[in-house]
Amino acid sequence: MPRGSHRQGSSARAFPRTARINESMREVIAQELELLDDDRLQMVTITGIEIDPDLSRARVYYSALLGQDNAHDGLMHYRSRFQAAVGRQIRMKRTPLLSFVNDPAISEGIKIEHIIATMPRSPEGIDYGIEDDDEDHEDDDETPAV
Repeated sequence: MPRGSHRQGSSARAFPRTARINESMREVIAQELELLDDDRLQMVTITGIEIDPDLSRARVYYSALLGQDNAHDGLMHYRSRFQAAVGRQIRMKRTPLLSFVNDPAISEGIKIEHIIATMPRSPEGIDYGIEDDDEDHEDDDETPAV
């Protein structure tokens, strides 16, 4: 291989370093979260990590089905434990300072589902291009005439 050329098939270099660290940290924190016996953290899921390019700080995104404030308090209570687990399991010069942020994607998705569910159905005679699942689809087997 000539000097200075890079292997294109290397999976370690397929993603930027921060993306690999984000995923590794998400796995480590999620595993550590499973080991905790705290009622505030029962229905908490780590949805993602966003680490700064200089690797000094990381935002940990989470979703909680029961009490967002209680979940945030519980995560902050165990922050040093999560940082210690990251330091033990991921080879980095320094362990980033963790902060916890409620992931807005989950609550926004629930709002969108509610909006869609409450939308009025199309009146008779107007075709919006959406088929009703309740209709009988007997004509589906026919082949179109050419």
